[in-house]
Amino acid sequence: MDIDRELKELEKYASEKNIPIMQKDGIDFLTNFILKKEIKNILEVGTAIGYSAIKMALVNTDIHVTTIERDETRYMEALKNIKKFNLEDRITLIFNDALNVKLEDKYDLIFIDAAKGKNQDFFLRFENNLDSDGYIITDNMYFHGYVEMPEEEVPSKNILGIVRKIKDYTYFLENHMVYKTTIYNIGDGIAVTERRG
Repeated sequence: MDIDRELKELEKYASEKNIPIMQKDGIDFLTNFILKKEIKNILEVGTAIGYSAIKMALVNTDIHVTTIERDETRYMEALKNIKKFNLEDRITLIFNDALNVKLEDKYDLIFIDAAKGKNQDFFLRFENNLDSDGYIITDNMYFHGYVEMPEEEVPSKNILGIVRKIKDYTYFLENHMVYKTTIYNIGDGIAVTERRG
């Protein structure tokens, strides 16, 4: 199997069907981070078609990814794609709304890439599943540039609502007593959160 070719096919499919997957420099940052920090056990909130779960699992053969998706169509596509890459034994897919999921396991990395207005809810839901020296990474902190835009220029009320929730989440991260966060100007904005030393 030509893994690179299959990944390109997946990227092309996502682009054609307008399915949001991580931007190239964002996913490169994430996979390099996993490699550098020797991450082994990952929880992903928001599977979509399985692209980032597959990319994360391919970093190293001893990585396991648990990923949660609430949309049935995307869940079924993700199952098919994970099978295509022969990763069924290393990627566990959960079909549910993440806010209804209770997990016992601890993770070195929690990757939040689901409904942008619910980032803080996801953070609070799963922070107890984070290893003491683990990381929480959140994608789309810039939300396609809308977060940086003056509010009166944001094109719709719906988008403005999400922008305000992302700003609230940013404030929550930056002022947290237990965690410290760095937001990187990579891809669509990536927040890396870890416990304070």
